[in-house]
Amino acid sequence: MDEVQPRAGSAHVIVLGNEKGGSGKSTTAMHIVVALLKAGFRVAAIDTDSRQRSLSRYIENRIHWARHSGLPLEIPGHFVVGLGDGATVGEIEAQQFAGYVDIIDRIEHQYDYVVVDTPGSNSHLMRVSHAMADTLVTPVNDSFVDLDVLGRLDPESLTVLDKSHYAALVAEAIEQRRMIDGARTDWVVVRNRISTLSSRNQLNVIAGLAALSGPLGFRIADGISERVVFREFFPFGLTAFDTFDRRTLGSEPTMSHVAGRREIRELIEYLRLPQPTPRQAATRPPVQPQPVWTALAASNQERASTPS
Repeated sequence: MDEVQPRAGSAHVIVLGNEKGGSGKSTTAMHIVVALLKAGFRVAAIDTDSRQRSLSRYIENRIHWARHSGLPLEIPGHFVVGLGDGATVGEIEAQQFAGYVDIIDRIEHQYDYVVVDTPGSNSHLMRVSHAMADTLVTPVNDSFVDLDVLGRLDPESLTVLDKSHYAALVAEAIEQRRMIDGARTDWVVVRNRISTLSSRNQLNVIAGLAALSGPLGFRIADGISERVVFREFFPFGLTAFDTFDRRTLGSEPTMSHVAGRREIRELIEYLRLPQPTPRQAATRPPVQPQPVWTALAASNQERASTPS
């Protein structure tokens, strides 16, 4: 990772977002979390998808496997935004929002990185999370069906015809963040479940992403291949960064494990996250709270409390 200094005392917020479910947000989030933990940083994970709770289950599996196996697996600080309860959508959203703000207030200055997993739908918490992102990571499966979440392309020329609702949501969130503190969210689209066999469709998907990247303002990361090992990791809460041996995996490692680790490592490097040294992270003195998250909370409070 490049040597870029973070805002003093304020966690760098990495948000995993995509309006389409099944894109690999939770798996990518968990790998980012473990990579940063293994580098010696203080990392918190927030699961805002209170119904699916995929990231939470991933972390719970890791805790259970660590206890069962006796392995010293790194565990992040883990927080879940609970389901709201109310007579109207507005009341439910306001309750969830209040819980989210409470979590943020408690952890923003206790961790170096906060990784947020969001629902695969356009919800209030999803929009708030996107506006809080320093780095926004959008995994997209390597197909035109999934590319449609970003924008509409001409099938022949691959020119951009229109941007999607999700791209408009991201643009609004980035502008909101810029107005609060002048910061620029780094949006990275990650190609996910890439076929190991090159095809004309794959080349067209790459060209389509390149065409969308300029108008929408994102960077493209050649991400993660379609590998069985990533599905095998989940029940044990493991990642490609964990030790590859029989005791850890429950089986002998393969070349696919090694290739998966290389892909994830390259993805983390491509994110170019700000990197305090682990020693600085451990000894940094308390500071006065930054206004960014507080201001974003205030700007969203009216919408959260408005009855539908």
